[in-house]
Amino acid sequence: MEEPKFNDISKMSFSECLSELEGIVRMMESDKCDIDQLAAYTTRATVLLDTCRSKLTATDRELQKILSGTGENS
Repeated sequence: MEEPKFNDISKMSFSECLSELEGIVRMMESDKCDIDQLAAYTTRATVLLDTCRSKLTATDRELQKILSGTGENS
């Protein structure tokens, strides 16, 4: 059985990662889930989830930095 081909996560936006993650979840919940590729999809979903978390954390840090800077000028 051929392994699924995936895009390079490092070049994907948050929205693209989230969309692919949602697609994997839908596929796993459906009758179309190929049991032979389940491990590859599970691994991919884990990496996508970690990437989304990292992007959210980085954005939160940046927003906190911006907001703390604006509070000093008031």
